[in-house]
Amino acid sequence: MRFFGSLRSKKMTKVAIIYFSGYGHTVKQAEAVEKGAASVSGVSVTTIKIPEDGTIADSVWETLADADAIIFGSPTYMGGPAWQFKKFADESSKQFATMKWKDKVAGGFTTSASVNGDKFNTILYFFTLSQQHGQIWVGTGLQASNKLEHGPGDVNWTAGYSGALAIAPADSSPEEGSSAGDQETARLYGERVATFAAKLA
Repeated sequence: MRFFGSLRSKKMTKVAIIYFSGYGHTVKQAEAVEKGAASVSGVSVTTIKIPEDGTIADSVWETLADADAIIFGSPTYMGGPAWQFKKFADESSKQFATMKWKDKVAGGFTTSASVNGDKFNTILYFFTLSQQHGQIWVGTGLQASNKLEHGPGDVNWTAGYSGALAIAPADSSPEEGSSAGDQETARLYGERVATFAAKLA
């Protein structure tokens, strides 16, 4: 009888994307992040949209606690994340008390109508939240498309290094909102965060 030894199955890496969207533009960005993360072999993705009242179910907290990576998302309103996301962040203090998210990979993305719009303040909010939880932050790793030949259709034209940024004009529908370049930036970012999570899992 030949002995082949035991086969060990590799653990599935779990990525959770939790975000709020007020008008639907950030939904499109979240979908692109999800697409990128799901493209990584051995990764499963759960995407959670924070409801209008900012209250998430107990099962969502369990999903986040079980994830290897948590990616935060929100539109930038008045120089920061939406209040619904802030409510979620405040309520995560229960997770903080027992460090349930410690050593999980973290990342973040945001959309606003303006080219700048103080979007970095939202990314910084996500970063600070992640560090309070003891997480490991992953940036985009993308060079900015900042030459004369470049425009909104190019990857990272908005120049987000710490997280994925997108521009959606105030009078645009979600379908005609952020550019193809912003969508591709979000996809690449989701792929990068998931890749790091898979390496650490």
